[in-house]
Amino acid sequence: MPADPPEAWAFGATPEHADGLLALVLDGTKSATASSLADYDEPDSEPMPVVGLLSVILDGAGAPRAVLEVTGVDVVPFDEVTAEHAHAEGEGDRSLAAWREIHERFWRDYSAAGFAPDMPVVCERFRVVHPARPES
Repeated sequence: MPADPPEAWAFGATPEHADGLLALVLDGTKSATASSLADYDEPDSEPMPVVGLLSVILDGAGAPRAVLEVTGVDVVPFDEVTAEHAHAEGEGDRSLAAWREIHERFWRDYSAAGFAPDMPVVCERFRVVHPARPES
């Protein structure tokens, strides 16, 4: 067990985002995520991911649903995110074009730093260490 309890957080910016992206994680489709590097400078932000970091992932209602372990982290400009990373994120049709459209819209709508084509993006890979049991 880690000395300190893992941070708890949800994917996205709304309960709907959290539930939809969590479903992709739990069914094995999603094994990566991306964040704006600038958002880590915001008050109350999660810690910058590092390999081995454990996180408790919450659903849209704030209930813990899984524990993830970070397996890789790269910081690259938005316009250099790879098709492989886009596919691992599991969203839309899993193409790089869809990834770019989805993430540009997300950061324009929800990031305090906004969006720029060369903005630094934290590309994180993870594995599910412990999924929650399905509710009976």
